[in-house]
Amino acid sequence: MTKSINEGFENLKQQVNSNILTHPIIRENKYCEWFSKGNISKEDAIDFTVQFSVFSNHFLIAQLMKIINAQSMEEARAGKEILCNELGVIFSSKETDNKVAETDLVGVKGTVNNSTYKFEAAHFEWLVNFAEPLGLKYEDLGKSQFALPSTSFFCEELKRLYGSADPQTALGASFAVENWAASGFWKQLITGFEKFKIETDINLKLFFFKWHDALEAQHAQHTWSELEEVYFSSPDFHTDLFIDSAVEMLEGVSSFFNGLDEQRSSRVS
Repeated sequence: MTKSINEGFENLKQQVNSNILTHPIIRENKYCEWFSKGNISKEDAIDFTVQFSVFSNHFLIAQLMKIINAQSMEEARAGKEILCNELGVIFSSKETDNKVAETDLVGVKGTVNNSTYKFEAAHFEWLVNFAEPLGLKYEDLGKSQFALPSTSFFCEELKRLYGSADPQTALGASFAVENWAASGFWKQLITGFEKFKIETDINLKLFFFKWHDALEAQHAQHTWSELEEVYFSSPDFHTDLFIDSAVEMLEGVSSFFNGLDEQRSSRVS
């Protein structure tokens, strides 16, 4: 029996490597590769910011659904850590290296339990502050009516898959999102915006992006150990459903970036 379980996990790892970790949106995000070169117009920066703000706001809905559909108290609490931090509850930690450059307001480690809430620590407010030098205001961001069809599709897939009531579906989508988030696209965005700042002299505050890059750097190392723990504790683990859900979630992510790529290409042509 043990040998069979071990063989099953080896098969799962092979499928993860061949279907998830080699997915184009993880391996070769063409939009973000273009973005990192710094050939960004102000219109490009505005378009990206508006679409990303819609995704950022609607992620809150998917995260709440994930909490509601959690299969255990532990899972629910893990989801609440993410949601409460997104909304402005600061991670509290005794570690001295917990801060990110540009501010001492928040860190990337710790817990929201017994911590402090600050309006200005809400991630969406960071994005609003980032957008202001581009001429965008709060009322220009985050709303469904501003979404491209591709962005709307991505947001709906997050709710359907990441927030699914089916634990196997949600697990696959969550694994996909974690690995996409840790794939380096945050660094590509930061690089592109740093070059944009120099070329345009528009002083963008990049803390939103730098904070998430620092956060995902520490999350990347946990994805495999978490998957292994779930697999060996779930006798009815459905490998095909896990893989299919992860791939569908990555197709949703691809839709988002492909939509942005098409938007900027149509403007150039």
